[in-house]
Amino acid sequence: MEMFVGSVLSALSTGAGALIILFINQSLTHRWMDILLAFSAGIMMAASTIGLIPEALKLGGFISLSIGVFFGVLALTTLEKKIPHIDLEHNQYGIQFDEKALLIIAAITLHNIPEGLSVGVSYASQTEDTGNLIALAIGFQNAPEGLLVALFLINQKISKFKAFLLATLTGAIEIVTSLIGFYLTSFVQGLVPYGLSFAAGAMLFIIYKELIPESHGDGNERVSTYAFITGLLVMVFLIDIF
Repeated sequence: MEMFVGSVLSALSTGAGALIILFINQSLTHRWMDILLAFSAGIMMAASTIGLIPEALKLGGFISLSIGVFFGVLALTTLEKKIPHIDLEHNQYGIQFDEKALLIIAAITLHNIPEGLSVGVSYASQTEDTGNLIALAIGFQNAPEGLLVALFLINQKISKFKAFLLATLTGAIEIVTSLIGFYLTSFVQGLVPYGLSFAAGAMLFIIYKELIPESHGDGNERVSTYAFITGLLVMVFLIDIF
């Protein structure tokens, strides 16, 4: 039940971030979008390097950690090749509205699969607080992501309420994948270190390949760097009090 509640709250944080669009009259500037992306990257960096990787090392050692990280990166690489990447901020693709919106929704939904798996696997680990910690980290990352998706959809002339609902639904898949990750690793305990390191590899790929480059694309490198460090410190603080 704790795992289910944690995964639901983590997934619904996407909608919590998107909820902001119902109360604002204009889109965020590139500067604020970059800040949100970089802050999310800092949160995820701390969660993966201080939360997931040490736990995977303790439970399985360096070999299983390396294998899990490799397959996490490989999985995200495969997803990226199958789903065309569309930059939420720098829209330069000459495709029609309907196709563009569907690609965005599909890309973000698939992007959330490894995040849900990481939450479920973390709850299946032998360290009680790991699950809550990773669910919190993913939730922090999901909120600005939900806002950015909703803003993109609004810019494509979708109504605010419909954009809010669609952005929220992109995070719903995390509930299903959390359950899959939890039960799979619960029944096969030897998979836990591989699952944790798989999640770490997937998160590191997202950080370095997506969040950091996109947050540095509009001349906001310095403020984005500050936001990244702030996000990392916030997550370290939360890890410490947990």
